[in-house]
Amino acid sequence: MKKLFALLAFFGLLFISCSDDDATITTTPPPEPITYTSGTADFSNYVALGNSLTAGYSDAALFIDGQTASYPNMLAQNFSLAGGGSFSTPFMADNLGGATLNGTPILGNRLILSFATGSPTPVPVSGQGSTEISNTLTGPFNNMGVPGAKSFHMVAPGYGNLAGVPVGLANPYYARFASSASATIIGDAAVQNPTFFTLWIGNNDILSFATSGGSGVDQTGNLDPSTYGGNDITDPNVFASVYDGLLQTMTANGADGVVINLPDVTTIPYFTTVPHNPLDPTNPAFGPQIPLLNTIFGTLNQIYTAIGQTNRIVVFSETEASPVVIRDESLADISATIAGALLANGPAFEAFIAQFGLPPQAAPLVANLLGATYGQSRQATPEDLIVFPSASVIGTVNTTSVQNLVAQGLSTQLAGQFSVEGVSLPLADKWVLTPDEQASVATATASYNQTIAALAQAYDLAFVDANAYLQTIADVGIPLSDGSTITASYGTGGGFSLDGVHPSPRGYALVANLIVETINAKYGSNLPGVDPLDYTGLYIQ
Repeated sequence: MKKLFALLAFFGLLFISCSDDDATITTTPPPEPITYTSGTADFSNYVALGNSLTAGYSDAALFIDGQTASYPNMLAQNFSLAGGGSFSTPFMADNLGGATLNGTPILGNRLILSFATGSPTPVPVSGQGSTEISNTLTGPFNNMGVPGAKSFHMVAPGYGNLAGVPVGLANPYYARFASSASATIIGDAAVQNPTFFTLWIGNNDILSFATSGGSGVDQTGNLDPSTYGGNDITDPNVFASVYDGLLQTMTANGADGVVINLPDVTTIPYFTTVPHNPLDPTNPAFGPQIPLLNTIFGTLNQIYTAIGQTNRIVVFSETEASPVVIRDESLADISATIAGALLANGPAFEAFIAQFGLPPQAAPLVANLLGATYGQSRQATPEDLIVFPSASVIGTVNTTSVQNLVAQGLSTQLAGQFSVEGVSLPLADKWVLTPDEQASVATATASYNQTIAALAQAYDLAFVDANAYLQTIADVGIPLSDGSTITASYGTGGGFSLDGVHPSPRGYALVANLIVETINAKYGSNLPGVDPLDYTGLYIQ
């Protein structure tokens, strides 16, 4: 199944009218130059702390142009108008984004929108990135954004230890510029004695759980982050303790700064692009199969109805788009009930499997296979969020499933019919963020944001409500001076990059302006912000 993404281009035309009539020309003196001031803040040594959002990550990679268009770099340019000093960044080696460790590729290239196949499709740029992780850089660096970092990683010694990268115990991005193998991100930031800082951290404490379709664990109640998995939700008390410690460190010498709260990750294109009902009856690979599919599920639907589980019923429409079939781990596993009910039908079930060319002796095998496959399945609803990468999976044949079914005695053809992702084979948990999983994300987000707001007040720091702002982008968009509007629509909205998670350079410009507005209000500065139209909304090949 393919998702077509259209591009919108906005052009401004400048019309200049001239007159040959003789007239007295009146000249207007140029306006007085604006003097920018920092107010009560001191921008002379600015350090930015955070994760991929701070680093300038976009289009699924970190690369030079993206780092140059990071919001901290935009802020630093504004700060330079009012006493700000130099701002250094641990740049990647090129604009490909990929990286190697001792010559072995470990990071993929950035995405770009390609028209090579006729329809716009996000694809990795070609070539091998020249960034070698073991070629460590000499700092210090003002941009301390580390892609992938969670809150507790900021204080973890060894998070930049090059030796830990191959075994997943260290971060390759931080390993490139950590001051030592035992350094911490917060330590490398504090030693620079910043006069002003920004802190945007905590997104990954929730995001990895969400983008994995909730395949991690909500660790609320577990205060030991060393036991967490990569896709787990951080305990709110752990987050609060770490965040308080970060602010204690950064303000110890009197620095002012900005803290930024966390957006509702479920509003980003990664979760809003693929609909819950993408199965098109006019698709020649799907439509002709609908009668047979409804016959198969009709047998199961009778069982669901009999046991009062009508929420599991699956019906594919021959006239409208149908929802995908998903596996929902919150449902009770009724595999044994399904198998038992099918076998209890005796001759009727044997006649059912005969249409697939199977003998009566295969009845137990098929009954158990159907029970195992559909014991926790249902059709998706509008409340389910189907993650973006599933677009390349839905409707395809799962070869692993085919191999397993063939090993159990089915023909390759029949195994293939029962292995179509989202149709005859329920989409795995990693492809869907269910309402229960969304609730875990929402609870953690609300708790983290409450902590950030309270600590901003306690430390008398500027507080940026990125959550509300990004919700506005998702709901109605942000108008620009050329008449265009930045939205969260994938590919066409201009606010997000092709990975569906990180802002585009133009989206980062909106974030920078929001931060500037907050700084001006809090510290009495008059920084001008940036023009979002100076930054691209989408890289096109």
